[in-house]
Amino acid sequence: MEGLSKPAKQKVLLGMMAASLALSIGLNPQTAKAAIDVEASASILVDADSGKILYADNIDDQLPIASMTKMMSEYLILEAIDQGQISEDDEVEISDHVRSLSLQISLSNVPLRQDYSYTVKELYQSVAIYSANASTIALAEHVAGSEANFVQMMNDKAEELGLESYNFVNSSGLNNSDLSGNHPDGTDADAENELTAKSVAQLAYHLLKDYPEVLDTASIPELEFQAGEEEVIEMQNWNWMIPGVNAQHEYEGADGLKTGFTSAAGNSFTGTAVRDNMRLITVVMGAETRDDRFDETAKLFDYGFDNFHEAELLSEGYKPEGEDVVSVTGGKENEVSLSTSSALTAVIKNDEDELYVPEVNLSEDLLNEDGEFVAPLEEGQEVGEVFLAYNGEVEDQYLYSNQSNSTPLVTEQAVEKAGWFTMSMRGIGSFFSGIWTSVSDTVTGWF
Repeated sequence: MEGLSKPAKQKVLLGMMAASLALSIGLNPQTAKAAIDVEASASILVDADSGKILYADNIDDQLPIASMTKMMSEYLILEAIDQGQISEDDEVEISDHVRSLSLQISLSNVPLRQDYSYTVKELYQSVAIYSANASTIALAEHVAGSEANFVQMMNDKAEELGLESYNFVNSSGLNNSDLSGNHPDGTDADAENELTAKSVAQLAYHLLKDYPEVLDTASIPELEFQAGEEEVIEMQNWNWMIPGVNAQHEYEGADGLKTGFTSAAGNSFTGTAVRDNMRLITVVMGAETRDDRFDETAKLFDYGFDNFHEAELLSEGYKPEGEDVVSVTGGKENEVSLSTSSALTAVIKNDEDELYVPEVNLSEDLLNEDGEFVAPLEEGQEVGEVFLAYNGEVEDQYLYSNQSNSTPLVTEQAVEKAGWFTMSMRGIGSFFSGIWTSVSDTVTGWF
């Protein structure tokens, strides 16, 4: 872009970004697939902080998700607690349907009585640790008045969170046919919750971001549930990768998140683990056996932790070379200095640090047609971003199109709006400067 004016350079840069975005949108998610073979119907590996996709296979196929559904139920329960709509200490009424379902131990339940009291916290623990289906419905009824209302909340929340593809029909993840005719109103008798692997990862991403306390319960290996005065149920976590559950599948750093199984969904699992401050999210859908869903998840974790690392690529206060000063019109000063407000860290593949190049994207709504900022500007005002363009083989992909490796670009000083006198004097100065330039050119032409 040598020889172009600054506004022209910015237009070219914006065009390049638009083309890059169009290319990214057109990319098949398979391009993120790495040199590992995950034996499942669909699978994905994601950096939990940025949403960057590190591995993907069939992530846009909508499939049954079984009890991974409960991540959305947990989100809404934790949200209701956080917003003061319910309390952990609330006693939860057990309906006839919930009582009857809870006695079907083969469907993953703790028995619930109608002559005994259970708190929100106790039922939530049975959901997060033991995947108790009847407990989930009891909490759904407590939050929303009915499971049908709660299902509407689930779908509304999915839209709010930007899940790309989803269909929630009940709160537990069971097939509706397992609910003995008590499936939520407005849903089919044999319907099942369905999402894509990408949408499941999006849900897990938001659950961990918005309610990280979910891991406090999800990581408990074993807990007693007081089902009645003299009835105690030993709840062992279905997540065999967390410490203290199953030595064969225990994985260093694993602390969540949710298993699932139905005949239609097969064995599925959304996992998360953290090492060296890098947290990963995995989704495996449609594995053959319970063991397989953890074995395939371990492959994804191994690939992520062995081949990627978190690196600080730009320090706080970084000044973009050649673009750290921008002209300002209508201000007491004619220019303003820019720098990044925070360091830029990113999860990148090993030995690829040099493939990321910083580029500037200024906020168009703050620029005039000449590519200048318009006063006034505040000190520390965000005026754009520095993002990292990747010069490797495959475009970086994220759970959401608006995510990227970027950090805010801010002003280093305030620029007050110039008064009428200053602007008038500048106008006069420009007028006489123009005359002088014209006379000088004319005189030069004589010789």
